[in-house]
Amino acid sequence: MKVRISGIGGLCACGLDFETAVAALFQDCRNPTPARRFKLDHPLSYPVFELPSSSLDEPDKNQPWLRTSRLAVVAARAALKDSGWRKNHAPITNLSRLRVGVCIGTTVGGNMNDEQFYRDFKNHKTPGLQPINRYLQSNPAAVVAEVFNLCGPQLTVVNACSSGTDAIAIGTEWIRAGICDLVLAGGSDELCRVTCNGFISLMISDSLPCRPFDESRSGLNLGEGAAILVLESEKIYQQRQLSGINNEPTSPQAFIAGSGSACDAWHLTAPHPQGRGLRLALTNALADAEISADQIAFINAHGTATLNNDLCEGLVLKDMFPHVPFFSTKGHTGHTLGAAGALEAAFTVAMLKRREIPQSAGFTKIDPAIDHAPITSAQTFNGNFALSQSLAFGGNNSALIIGLEED
Repeated sequence: MKVRISGIGGLCACGLDFETAVAALFQDCRNPTPARRFKLDHPLSYPVFELPSSSLDEPDKNQPWLRTSRLAVVAARAALKDSGWRKNHAPITNLSRLRVGVCIGTTVGGNMNDEQFYRDFKNHKTPGLQPINRYLQSNPAAVVAEVFNLCGPQLTVVNACSSGTDAIAIGTEWIRAGICDLVLAGGSDELCRVTCNGFISLMISDSLPCRPFDESRSGLNLGEGAAILVLESEKIYQQRQLSGINNEPTSPQAFIAGSGSACDAWHLTAPHPQGRGLRLALTNALADAEISADQIAFINAHGTATLNNDLCEGLVLKDMFPHVPFFSTKGHTGHTLGAAGALEAAFTVAMLKRREIPQSAGFTKIDPAIDHAPITSAQTFNGNFALSQSLAFGGNNSALIIGLEED
């Protein structure tokens, strides 16, 4: 059963609103920079894709919630406005009368941004508990539900870099199962000094702008951001169509056609060399959508620019979708961890509606070990189904198939 996508909100390094971010993907303007909110003490400089300066940069100590939750709220508000359920900051109808769930993926979730508190505690000082209280109050799903007065199920998914994709898949199942009328589903993650140092210690961060699938790739650039999709049951959608209430139609309509997930349990951080888990996740997604591989018009790949990930992913795509164009958007956004799958799903919807896909930023030379290359210039496509996929630490693999109704 397909589930409607009636609204999208998102922000990342290439745009503080979703429309700006989508437009930036088609421009050669990527510019990772040294982090400005914290300092990394390394001989090399490791650039990140940080959000443009805004009110979100106000110090955490002056905020009731951590930055990750605040990013999710911004994306959710934009998604509800895009869906027609809200006008600016005011609800058109009381969403608390409906069964509205919230499912948000994250990884770090801001829980490593209180270093000074722990330093003081370790040094036998008595720091105030405000940072701990703020962390305990900053469950992203609970915060979004509180802000918009939603009374359905709430779930924060922490499943490494597939978290945003998994959250959308879970939200889809809530609607299919009749648990929810609407679901706000997606992902959110902020940049953090500890996280950046962790990836540097794994030796998978690049001191240059990342180059997904390129022969010379040598690691990722971290990023931050959030994306939320408003998922809607067919019943509620039809009621809106008939009543004309909350109805801001966009034609054609996008929907979640299918999803799949699988864990290859191969290694703590590396994927199975032959992509065993990814193959199964993709097979499950196609079966759930009841379509064949040749119906996929394009693939929004995970494409982190790490050696192992891109090799595994590229080989699987070459085998399962040999003639389907693919690309990675991380050359513009960086790797936003728990938000990555949600941002990429949102971008996939936008590209289906735009009928155009962007170049894979950073790619210039094919890797002979993969022998399969992403697109190097923007191009149009035929077809109404696209694939967005995520490969995560722990061998987690998740995929969404997103469809577009015929005009």
